[in-house]
Amino acid sequence: MEYMLHYAWQHRIFPLGQLHTADGKHIDIISVGRHNSDAGPDFIGAQLKIDGMLWVGNVEIHLKSSDWYHHHHDTDVAYDNVILHVVSAIDCEVRTSQGHVIPQMQLEIPDYVTNNCEELLSSDRHPRCRNYLNLMPRLTITAWLSALYVERLEQRTEQLMERRKLCNLDWEHTAFVTIARNFGFGKNGDAFEQWAKTVSMSAMNKHRDDLFQIEAIFFGQAGFLDDEFQQRRAPLSDYYYKLKAEYAYLRKKFDLQSINPSQWKFLRMRPQGFPYMRIAQLAKLYHTSQLNLSRLISAQTVEDIRELLDVQVSDYWQSHYSFSNVEVQAGNRSLSKATKDLIIINSVVPLLFAYGRYKADEGMCQKAIELLEQLKPERNSIIDTWCEAGVECRSAAESQAILQLTTRYCDAKDCLRCRLGYEYIRHTPTYLKEKEKRNQKD
Repeated sequence: MEYMLHYAWQHRIFPLGQLHTADGKHIDIISVGRHNSDAGPDFIGAQLKIDGMLWVGNVEIHLKSSDWYHHHHDTDVAYDNVILHVVSAIDCEVRTSQGHVIPQMQLEIPDYVTNNCEELLSSDRHPRCRNYLNLMPRLTITAWLSALYVERLEQRTEQLMERRKLCNLDWEHTAFVTIARNFGFGKNGDAFEQWAKTVSMSAMNKHRDDLFQIEAIFFGQAGFLDDEFQQRRAPLSDYYYKLKAEYAYLRKKFDLQSINPSQWKFLRMRPQGFPYMRIAQLAKLYHTSQLNLSRLISAQTVEDIRELLDVQVSDYWQSHYSFSNVEVQAGNRSLSKATKDLIIINSVVPLLFAYGRYKADEGMCQKAIELLEQLKPERNSIIDTWCEAGVECRSAAESQAILQLTTRYCDAKDCLRCRLGYEYIRHTPTYLKEKEKRNQKD
């Protein structure tokens, strides 16, 4: 249970009364230091007063004093700056590689802390702390959610920077791939991303003013202009054969290579969500230059971005959902408001935040966060579960925070690093019961 000693030290969960070294010297903890996830002492830069004298250095934590020698710290100069050895049981004296004796403190973890932690980690309910959520101050939950949606944006920034490397450091292509992935809406997200990476921006820029040629490249690169793939969908329309002939020319001109069309999924999808329709929408958006990064950066409000995502597909797709020559009733082929908002949440906001980080433009990063805060929360099973547990989402920023909380902490059983888990672990059962009684009276 060494991790519990780390947790107790980091969060100052100490027994009541004064702290002392093994030889009786009084300890005042000014700073526990910074937790070190790399090699070396467990906490770096701690500040302590031992019998009134200030010490600044590192803290090492073990279950037993003798673990110091089992881990060979007595011969490692990296541990010579340890000013306190925190252990559960003192069974020997410890020394540095220079032979200096290191002060030791025996830290006893309260039983309720261990029990609360084990209860959280062993629970199969979701969220594990749901019985205590309604007892927590809303301010505590809100503060943690605020940190979480920024954490999620930072995480997505790292992913975007990796994607940018695969796009030859081209931000426009990175933006295109990022938005295209979102057009897959989960089920076809991977296929859309792989497809978008094969679309040559230099080739596209030479034909941006011709929607027919853009569609030829887009559908060709998706593998949809392949007779073998389309044979079970025969008879095919004249438009299919025109695109196929155009793509054959463009493919040879730009040395293009399509993806395997078997990756695309159509099962249990509404026709409006077929990859054909999504690609036709992307082609029109690209043709009108509505999806370039500079226009997204210039947009100031959510409504500005929604207007950029207004799209009407080409004439053929107004009456078709595939390359079948059977026409269907004309309908609305544009993106709904809900769909636009999902694209803003999952593509545009992360793009703006990542580009702001790249340019060291805090104003752009703040604009990305404000866009999230202006949008309504997403609705899905994860969000619904937290709402049922008492955590209401009031904006897309908070629903994104809940998704981060679930995937990064709850699913990984990382309650010790979660602020909600911390609030649960640190309180005694008596406190929790009294708090619940007061809430029931209110």
